[in-house]
Amino acid sequence: MNRNVVLLLVSMALGTPALCAFSPANEHKAVTASEVPPSTDGNAQAPSTAEVPQPSLERRNPRYQLCNGDVFELNFPLTPEFDQLAVTVQPDGYVSLLGVGDLQVEGLTVPELTESVRRAYAKILHDPVITVALTNFNAPYFVVGGQVGKPGKYDLRGDTTVSQAVAIAGGFNDTAKHSQVLLFRRVSNDWVEVKKIDLKQMLQAANLSEDLHLRPGDMLFVPKNAVSKIRPWIPYPSFGLYYNQF
Repeated sequence: MNRNVVLLLVSMALGTPALCAFSPANEHKAVTASEVPPSTDGNAQAPSTAEVPQPSLERRNPRYQLCNGDVFELNFPLTPEFDQLAVTVQPDGYVSLLGVGDLQVEGLTVPELTESVRRAYAKILHDPVITVALTNFNAPYFVVGGQVGKPGKYDLRGDTTVSQAVAIAGGFNDTAKHSQVLLFRRVSNDWVEVKKIDLKQMLQAANLSEDLHLRPGDMLFVPKNAVSKIRPWIPYPSFGLYYNQF
């Protein structure tokens, strides 16, 4: 599997630059004794545990976080002159609010946004009462890449499983490796969980009890099978002799 292709697809799906958290240069690995820099007295120094990043636990039912292009409505029941019916999050993550100027809101949940706006207006209003309503936001989606008929980004409408997502993306190509479908799922701002799914076994056994349900932002990648990798080196008349061995 081409590692660069996988990294690019993950970055497209999860909204992270391809050369950021997923760059091989930034991958975290265990430090061996030979890699520990010696101290001035010639003794090896153990790495500080504070320098070793640890994955955070995945939050159950996480709240939606604002993105650029989202639109919300701002209402002041006691001071309606500050009402704004359509506040749009700009590409830099800021919004412009009447009377208080620009405020950074990208990445906030609606409760966090409400509190942030309240603090901003507390500078000019006494104990402001504010309500925030999200009116336009990015629709939930999933991405399917690799050896499928129609790779791309799809709206996540209702409950969708991995096998259903592959079908929505046009099904497997002849070159697909059904037994190693990769599911990339963001569990925090810095960590992505990767699961390997054997759809070949599930479909052959007609048992979809382990067919995972997708979450917004998930990405599926279907790699090439062994036959497709060596096909250019097999004479066509003898191809059928080897195909069923993989």
